[in-house]
Amino acid sequence: MPQYEVTLEKDACDGIFACLTRDPRFVEDEDGLATIDPDADPIYDATGEETVTVEGGRVVATFDDDRIEDTKKAAQACPVDAIEVREVGQ
Repeated sequence: MPQYEVTLEKDACDGIFACLTRDPRFVEDEDGLATIDPDADPIYDATGEETVTVEGGRVVATFDDDRIEDTKKAAQACPVDAIEVREVGQ
């Protein structure tokens, strides 16, 4: 199963939330912009192997599950290209 990293540039996010409808791990943050919460999907149990870090205006999450296509769809739906998805290992 691929390991992949998701980067969300909060400074670029404009709060349209197109990502939320493609991958439920994207949620609205307190600031009214998107963020990533592995536990936000009520149907999918997070494994505990996920990492999410927030530094300045950047949220970086690493996952090792089979949901990379959902995450890619969320990135493609973002009208301001604030989300990047890349494989980082197996």
